[in-house]
Amino acid sequence: MMEISGVFYQWDDPRVIAALIAGAVVLLMLVLLIVAVRASGRSARMAAPLGQQLQVLGGHVQQLGASQERLQGGLQTVSDTQTNAQAQVIQTMETRLNTVQLQMQERLAENAARSQRALAEMQERMNQTLHGSAKQTTTSLTQLQERLAAIDKAQDNITKLSGDVLSLQDILSNKQTRGSFGEIQLHDIVSKALPANSYASQATLSNGRRPDCLVHLPNPPGPIVIDSKFPLEAYEALRAAESDHALKDAVRAMKVAVRKHIDDISERYIIEGETADGALMFLPSEAVYAELHANFGELTRYGFEKRVWIVSPTTCMATLNTMRAILKDARMQEQAGAIRRELGMLHADVERLVTRVGKLDTHFNQARKDVDDILISAEKSAKRAGRLHNFDFEELAEERPASSVVPLERPKG
Repeated sequence: MMEISGVFYQWDDPRVIAALIAGAVVLLMLVLLIVAVRASGRSARMAAPLGQQLQVLGGHVQQLGASQERLQGGLQTVSDTQTNAQAQVIQTMETRLNTVQLQMQERLAENAARSQRALAEMQERMNQTLHGSAKQTTTSLTQLQERLAAIDKAQDNITKLSGDVLSLQDILSNKQTRGSFGEIQLHDIVSKALPANSYASQATLSNGRRPDCLVHLPNPPGPIVIDSKFPLEAYEALRAAESDHALKDAVRAMKVAVRKHIDDISERYIIEGETADGALMFLPSEAVYAELHANFGELTRYGFEKRVWIVSPTTCMATLNTMRAILKDARMQEQAGAIRRELGMLHADVERLVTRVGKLDTHFNQARKDVDDILISAEKSAKRAGRLHNFDFEELAEERPASSVVPLERPKG
């Protein structure tokens, strides 16, 4: 890079290259001139051509000088043009930079405002979300407390139920308490199914036996006994048997226990002429009842032979409902005469009621006629009162008969 008149030019610039070529040509011509001057002394013959060549060379040198001056002027013009162009470019760039700077400032301001609004909206949403989350958390905590309270209550119930189960196990482990448990369950079922005066608990029979319940059915079939039995030990042994030998022993024990209960009920509570020709054995366990009917069919058939029918809580309720229907039918038959008498009296009452209603209707008709007459009289009275109020004496005179008018006579003098 070189500097000419304050303007910097690159070495690869065409103008610089042209100037260098022109300088090289001038230098070459000077060298040739020097060589020609030196050669002038060598040969006189060559003086004239050399003078001509020098003249030509001088003309070329003048032309080259003029070209150099023009090139210098062009270079100056180019330099001025480039300077002006650079100034314009700089001015344009400054203007554009100012415009871009203003636009950037405006955009930054808009972005800042937009960011501030977005931040405010986000903060508001966060506040709302936090407020809603706080409410939801409070609600969830309240519900959790309620559920924990319910769980505590359920835990208390479970604890109480566990105690009840342990108590029930203690009850069932003793034969005497187990019998009381069956009697209580039987009494509860009977009290719900039958009227209070249709059965008796622990009633004494003629043989001195006292069954758990005696239902007073009409003849036939007569009073029927319901006694509670619970072969729990044999059933538990049957359920707990793990070997064939233990299972056989448990089956044998189950058969022996149930047969003994059937025989006891048949011998003690079936009395000819006093009780029904059969009795019920109440099993307070549906599981034991299902086991008997599923795997011990010979025991149920044995009960049929002994006229002892085995019932569970469910089948006992159904049987008692049938007994209640029998009691209701018997009582309706006993009260048939009274019902007929009541129906006859009801028929007579209905006839009297019809007669009295007819008389009342006659009175109503007479009263209706009297009311109509009273309305006619009232209407006439209202018309007359209206005429008197309007001083319509002529109409009154026209309506009055002539014979009712008393003529006025002059006094005799």
